[in-house]
Amino acid sequence: MKYVVMSVWDVGKAAELAKIQDKVDTAPPSGYKTLARYVCLAQPVSGPPSGTKVSIEIAEAESAEALAAAQYPAMLAGADINIVPAIDMPIAGAAEVEKKARG
Repeated sequence: MKYVVMSVWDVGKAAELAKIQDKVDTAPPSGYKTLARYVCLAQPVSGPPSGTKVSIEIAEAESAEALAAAQYPAMLAGADINIVPAIDMPIAGAAEVEKKARG
């Protein structure tokens, strides 16, 4: 399943979190794959305090354990992480996906 992983972190911890992320990326947990990662140059939503940055990752995980193993080290280092399940939606196919989801 695919997930959108949003991390909010204090800019003072950027170097520490970058090292942690490099370690996870070099040897990802079994069943976890990062598909894309972005660091926002501005706050994408209102609410994060001044002096924080937001990064967004698109990931694929086979289990909750794989997802936790990939994100927990950054959580321990102080990143606030929100993980949202995502449904693949084809271009010009939103109505069909909505119909299937409704049951």
